[in-house]
Amino acid sequence: NPERNYHLELVCQRELQARILQEAAAALEVEAKISHRKNFQVVYLKEGEQIVQLLNLMGAHNALLNLENVRIWKDLRNQVNRRVNCETANMDKTVKAAVKQMDSIRLLESAIGLSNLPASLQGVARLRLAHPYASLKELGSMLDPPIGKSGVNHRMRRLEKLAEDVSGKRGSSG
Repeated sequence: NPERNYHLELVCQRELQARILQEAAAALEVEAKISHRKNFQVVYLKEGEQIVQLLNLMGAHNALLNLENVRIWKDLRNQVNRRVNCETANMDKTVKAAVKQMDSIRLLESAIGLSNLPASLQGVARLRLAHPYASLKELGSMLDPPIGKSGVNHRMRRLEKLAEDVSGKRGSSG
C-alpha cells in the first residue's frame, strides 16, 4: 500500500526461485531482499525509487503510474505540512515577541510614562500598542519617516532593555 510506505513483495514457492529473482534484480541494479514466511520465500523491495525502476523494467506501466501518482500526492502533502508547520512556528514566535514587547511598553508606560522616552522609542512604542498584530516591517512603514524591520527590531530591543532596567530597579527598591 503506497499510501503508507513503499513495499513491493514477490512471493515464491521455492528458495531457488527467490534467489533467481534476487540475482536478476541485482543485475538490474535493484537491491532486493529475501524473507522466509511460513512455507514461502518473499522477495521484497522497500525503496520507492527501486520499486519504480523494477516496475518499469518489468513492463508494469499501469502499476508504475499508479505508484508515481501516489508518490506525487504524498510528496505534495508532506511539502504542505512542512510549510504549514513552519508558518505556524513563525506566527507563534511573532506573537510571543509582540506580547513581550507590549508587556515591556506597558511597564514603561506605568513606571515612567511613554512621553519620557526618547522620541524614536515613543513612536515605536505607541505604534506597537495601537497595532498589536502588526509585523515589525509593517510598524516600520507606519513611522514618519519610515524605517526598516531591523531598525524597528533595534528599537524594540531598547524598549525591552529599558523595561528590564525599570523592573530591576522596582524590584530592588520595593
